[in-house]
Amino acid sequence: MTTNVGKTDRILRLIIGALLIMAPLLNVMGSGTNAIIAYVLIGVGTVLVLTSIFGVCPLYRLLRIKTSS
Repeated sequence: MTTNVGKTDRILRLIIGALLIMAPLLNVMGSGTNAIIAYVLIGVGTVLVLTSIFGVCPLYRLLRIKTSS
């Protein structure tokens, strides 16, 4: 499988994904936050981190977007 995520895109995905995973775990949003929101944030963060690590984004593939050179 060829990569379709460029270097800058991968770095941004890694940073944003890590922040989304850490925010609910560190209780940044406050104690009254819904658990479903926390799980969604962790899920989206995990997807961003994985696409950053592997360099392949299925959504980019469907939309025929390629940020890698």
